[in-house]
Amino acid sequence: MVKLGYTILYVANVTLAIEFYEKAFGFQRKFITEDGLYGELLTGETTLAFAGVEFVKNNFSNGGFTQSTRQNPPFGIEIGFVTDDVILYVQKARDLGATLVSAPENKPWGQMVAYVRDLDGFLVEICTEVGSDD
Repeated sequence: MVKLGYTILYVANVTLAIEFYEKAFGFQRKFITEDGLYGELLTGETTLAFAGVEFVKNNFSNGGFTQSTRQNPPFGIEIGFVTDDVILYVQKARDLGATLVSAPENKPWGQMVAYVRDLDGFLVEICTEVGSDD
């Protein structure tokens, strides 16, 4: 059996990234390493983790990876957070420095959906459950 254990975002500053997600979405910090190069948040069954860009570069012998930045278009992947109050969490994220990509909108399949980019440029979907159309 296999399960999704965690998603790790490679970020410029682990502490700032964790503080953003704590304040914007109310997640609880699990830990940040003493050197500040890795940390995790409690988000439900799957952990959302962060690793410092400089730390991660040492793990790749083939030249590294493409770093997410706010100056470049987002990657073709998103982190999705489900809530009953999309508008509230979009505003909280924006107040903390996130960039609005798509304002909250009711979709034909019965879901309210919005998109922001976090401090490192990662795409974050904030939405209701499918069929709730709040």
